[in-house]
Amino acid sequence: MIIGQPSGNGAGAGADLIKDSDTAGFVADVVEVSQNIPVIVDFWAPWCGPCKQLTPLIEKLVKQYAGRVKLVKINVDENQELAQQFRVQSIPAVYAFKGGRPVDGFMGALPESQIKQFIDRLTGGGGSPLDEALAEADGLAKEGQNEEALMVYQDILSQDPAHAKALAGALRCYMALDQDDMAREVLAKLPAQMKNTPDIQGVQAAMDLKTATANTGDAEVQQLEAKVAADPKDMQTRLDLALARFGAGQREKAVDDLLAMVKADRAWNEQAARKQLVKFFEAFGPTDPLTLSGRRRLSSILFS
Repeated sequence: MIIGQPSGNGAGAGADLIKDSDTAGFVADVVEVSQNIPVIVDFWAPWCGPCKQLTPLIEKLVKQYAGRVKLVKINVDENQELAQQFRVQSIPAVYAFKGGRPVDGFMGALPESQIKQFIDRLTGGGGSPLDEALAEADGLAKEGQNEEALMVYQDILSQDPAHAKALAGALRCYMALDQDDMAREVLAKLPAQMKNTPDIQGVQAAMDLKTATANTGDAEVQQLEAKVAADPKDMQTRLDLALARFGAGQREKAVDDLLAMVKADRAWNEQAARKQLVKFFEAFGPTDPLTLSGRRRLSSILFS
């Protein structure tokens, strides 16, 4: 299974980046450290439900930034004087320190994407080392260097086993390398929460399409083209042709076929052509040029 386990070194580095502190240690752990490295201070308490959601997300992201930022956790129940000094009236309350003073902060639980934006502001932008590695892997995959891309994706997963984009990229590499059984095995073992992410759903759509069109080729495409030429109103054959073209690697023609069907009769068979287009777009991925152009063309047809 491609989901990696964090290495011992990674765990040690994570421990150095995250620590519990108190009123006595605050100056040394936060003020002094922040002169060199930005420090996030998380005011929390064991009874705080939102804290139990927020703190693990902050910890995860701090580890991803690999030394560009540190996290100090303060239990407000045990450090009430310090909490009062920072006027903490409700928790979770998060402060960012840089240069020995607070420069940013927020209250309440936030989604991971907004916490990442918060850390990006604190660290000067550019994302985390994992973001850089993901961009490298995506670039390799786009160039067809799937074995090299797979190694980078796996390295990311060794540091963050729940990284959905890296996992999706690795699965697509397995498919490109005709190791579909490995991809299916990983997909089958994923927890429901991971399966429901858009990136993994896109991989599942690609796998389903590849399975459904596995036995199609140029000969079947030519036969269906002849049938459509003889009866252009045969919508089922036109749909079959689009799927056959997809299976034969003619992605752009397959999209053109379905767009033409939507334009001719968008309601046919409960909007089957539009629904198949959506499956294509999911399989291609949201940033694929064919997805971007296809969605624009579909919108133009639907709202004209």
